[in-house]
Order: sequence, then structure tokens, then C-alpha cells
Amino acid sequence: MTVVQMQKNNLLTEVREFLKLAVPLASAQVAQSATGFADTVMMGRMGADVLAAGGLAAITFLCIMMTASGVAMGVSPLIAEAFGAGQKTRVEQIARQGLWLSVLVSIPTMLFTGHLDVLLNRTGQTETTVQLANTYLDIMLWGLFPVVGFAALRATVSALSQARPIMLIVVSGTAFNIVWNYILGFGKFGFPKLGLSGLALASVITLWGMFLALALYILTNENLKHYRIFQELHRVRPRILKELAWVGVPIGLFSGLETGFFMVITFWMGLLGTEVLAAHQIVFQTIVVVFMVPLGNSYATTVRVGQWLGRRDRTGIQQAALVSMSITTAFMMGVSIVFLLFPKYIIGLYIDITNPANANIVAIALPLLIVAAIAQVLDGFQKAVYGSLQGLQDTQIPMLLNVLGYWGIGLSAGYVLGFQLQMGGVGLWIGQSVAIAVVAGLFAWRLWRLMKRQKLTQLM
Repeated sequence: MTVVQMQKNNLLTEVREFLKLAVPLASAQVAQSATGFADTVMMGRMGADVLAAGGLAAITFLCIMMTASGVAMGVSPLIAEAFGAGQKTRVEQIARQGLWLSVLVSIPTMLFTGHLDVLLNRTGQTETTVQLANTYLDIMLWGLFPVVGFAALRATVSALSQARPIMLIVVSGTAFNIVWNYILGFGKFGFPKLGLSGLALASVITLWGMFLALALYILTNENLKHYRIFQELHRVRPRILKELAWVGVPIGLFSGLETGFFMVITFWMGLLGTEVLAAHQIVFQTIVVVFMVPLGNSYATTVRVGQWLGRRDRTGIQQAALVSMSITTAFMMGVSIVFLLFPKYIIGLYIDITNPANANIVAIALPLLIVAAIAQVLDGFQKAVYGSLQGLQDTQIPMLLNVLGYWGIGLSAGYVLGFQLQMGGVGLWIGQSVAIAVVAGLFAWRLWRLMKRQKLTQLM
């Protein structure tokens, strides 16, 4: 067999292994985001005020959740490396301390979420919007520990190349959540009509159910139970906790800063009026659903790169990164084409576009969706690159690049375009797109630097 044939076979093998992880992980992320999609549809049926407030509360909770669960995601590259190196004991120790880290992160995060009404009152939102959003958040905070704990267990299972059960659990949980969102939100089958509170309550119950289901799977599965993850949980190992925090805290801050950037944009949309905020929520929720594919792909990339790192295989690391970037970018190009061809159909999933009362929302949402479609290709690319950086356990520098791209350049561009040049919501979305392009470029530069021989040698 020639060298070229061997390289081709290795690349095809990497594609299969990547898809084996990426398909269930991306499917799980899409399924989980489907709850937010369903919530947004139901909020739209409850009125513009509820849609605006619910969207504001949802992005706020998403920012908090992504930050907290991102810290727990530090488990993934460390276990992937240990698994690739055949270090079973270290896999067990990291997984256990990941659960302890989940507890340590969840408690202060819950306290912070419970006092967000003070912050919301200072953002310039209407009193009705703040009251409705705060009601939603006061219930959702009880789902924070299962969210973070599930992230830690998901990272563990994924790093051990056992991703399929995650998809099954999340899909089942999502179906349960959507049904009970409808029942409790609208008061069906004899249950009281709870509105936003019903949506939050159903979500909390679902989050606990998914966490417990994944824990039960780990305890009973033949391929996982011999790792004894839930034994000796009483033993706290500060050295491993510190190691997890060193990798995981930048991931959490990165996720929080990225989501927080979009949260600030959402707050600014609220300053432009309820209709602008509602239109933004329609487009943003659509993007969130689609974005779950590159996000799931990035988790798979972290695992594959981390496993190759554990084996000290430079070629494997490079191929894993290349496969992820190619597949993810191609997928997002297809999605962007769909957005550009069928914008009204997508908006019509949320509101009745034939209703004259919604005409302004439709008119505002259409250009926002076009701008978003163009930005999605770069967004998918940067997430694939970031997954590779995580797999190499390079999380501190990307966090700083995130601050520069999103909070330095992106917010400045959005503010100038949206308010000073009076481009409104379109200007804010263009600012978001500029931020995404800058971050994608910075991440690609960072990965290229690490892939240079001397840099990668230092990591290995």
C-alpha cells in the first residue's frame, strides 16, 4: 500500500470515527435546543409581551447555564487524553472530581440567578418584561445543578467514545419537555394555565430527569460501569480539581462571554422596542437551533483531538482538526442557503405572517435573518476550530481572544451601527457578524500556531 493510500484510508477512518461521535452529540444538542424553539413558538402564541420577556429570560438563563456547564466541560479533554493513553484510574478520578466541581459551581450560580431581578431592573426594560422574566428565572434556577452535572457526565461518556446514549436520553427528555410545556403553559387536560411559569417548571423537571437517566446508564452499562465513577465520591482530590478548573474555568468563561455578548445584544434590542425584540428572538432562536450542530461537532472534535493527544500522535491530531472543520463548514453553508431561500417560511414557524398585527415583526425579522444566514458559515468554522483547541487543552488564550473579538470589536461595531448610525436591529446583527468573523480568524491563527512543530511538541 502506498503512502498516499495509507493517508487516504486514515483520513476516511477519522471521518467515520468523527461522525460516530458527532452525529449523536449534535443530534442531542439539536434536540435539547428544540425545547427552546418550542418554548418560543408557545411564547409567540401567548402574545408579544410574553415573547419578548420570555426571550430575554431565556437568553439570560442560557448565558448562566453555558458558563456553569462550560466549567464542567473541562472534564472532556482531560478524560479523552487519559483514555487515549490507557490510564483507567485517572479516568475514574477525573470523572468523580468533575461531579464535585459541578456542585461547587452550581451553588453560587443558583444564588446569583435568584437575585437577577436587581440587574434586570437596571437594563431599561419595561416593568412587565422584567416581572415576567424574573418569574421564569426564579423557577429555572432549580435546574442549574442537573444541567451542570449532566454536562460533566456527558463529557465523561463522550470522552470514552460512548456518545449514543446521550442522544437517546436528550431526545426523550426533549419530547417530555415539549409535551409538558404545552400542558402546563396553556392549562390542558385539567392542569392550571401557568404561562411562562409552566414552561419553566416543565424544563426543571426534565433537566433532573436527564441527569438521573445518564447517571443510571453509567451505573448499568457494561462498557462504563467498570470505571466505578460513582464509587469513592466522598473523596475530594484538590490537585485534580485544580487541574479541572485550570482547563474548565476558561471554557466556562468563554461560553459565558460568548453567550453574554448575545445577551447584551438582546438587551439592546429591547431598547429599540417590543416588536424589534420579538423579531430578534425569532431569528436568534432559529440560529440557536442550527448552531447546536457545530456545537455538538466541537464536542466530538475535542474528544478526537484529545484522544490523539493522549496517544502522542501529531498526524492524528491534524487529521481530526481538518475533518471537523471541513464537515462543519460544509453543513453550515447548506443551512445558510436554506435561510436565504426560505426566510418567510422560517419566520412563519413562530408567528402568523398573514396576520396584519404581525406585519412589523415580519418586516424587521426578514433582514435580520439574511444577515444571520451569512454569518453562520464562519460561526460553524470557529466552533470547529475551538473544539480542536480544547482538545489540545488550550483554553486560556482562546478566552482572551473571545474578549477581544466579541466584547471589544463586536459590541463596538454593533453599538455604532445600531444606535449612532441608526441602523437599528440590522446594525446590531451586523455587529454580531463582525465579531464572529474576527473570532473565527483569531482562532484559526491560534490553531495554526499550535500546529507548528515546536508548539505541538511542547504540548506533547
